[in-house]
Amino acid sequence: MKRTTKVQKKSKFKLLHQYYSYTGFYTFIGKNLKKAILPFSIIVIGLLLFNKFIFNINEGLHSLTEMFSTLGVLTLFFISESLLGLIPPEIFIAWTKKTTEPILNLVFLATLSYIGGIISYFIGKAVLRIKSVKNYLEIKMAKQLKNTAKWGGFLIVVGALLPVPFSMTCLAGGMIKYPLKGVLLFGLLRFVRFAIYGAAIFQVVS
Repeated sequence: MKRTTKVQKKSKFKLLHQYYSYTGFYTFIGKNLKKAILPFSIIVIGLLLFNKFIFNINEGLHSLTEMFSTLGVLTLFFISESLLGLIPPEIFIAWTKKTTEPILNLVFLATLSYIGGIISYFIGKAVLRIKSVKNYLEIKMAKQLKNTAKWGGFLIVVGALLPVPFSMTCLAGGMIKYPLKGVLLFGLLRFVRFAIYGAAIFQVVS
């Protein structure tokens, strides 16, 4: 019985692997990771130039830590990450370096961003219940939704890793009825992004 179960699991894994291979999942991920190198480099270089010629980031972040409590900053970040994610996470990542527990607060940021994405997912599902929105998507955006639903996981991966609002991609995931387990799984890549960006930004902020 156990052997049959193992064979079934292996078969499912192989089928999933074949599906991702045929649909171009691995190629898609590889290309987008390469594309991420440029914006990532631009952000780091931009921070260095901004810090040197325009405004001292260290002084600004120091003022921020004096004006607002850690809980206040984390709350603002959580609200942003739950509602479209319009405030760049890099600002908050840089802020963590100026706190007494930079690594711990960076983990808090990644966790709050992950949870914020899940909240956005459910907001997307709730929005879909609005009749006018549902009709518009099913009639005007039918083709786009079909393609998006096919690679819904890619959408979450892109939002988790690349410099685009994670909240928006999760919101779209909810609107196309992408399975929650996929959001929970692929969304974990958010922690990878915060670790990479944190390592780079911590070199800029002293």
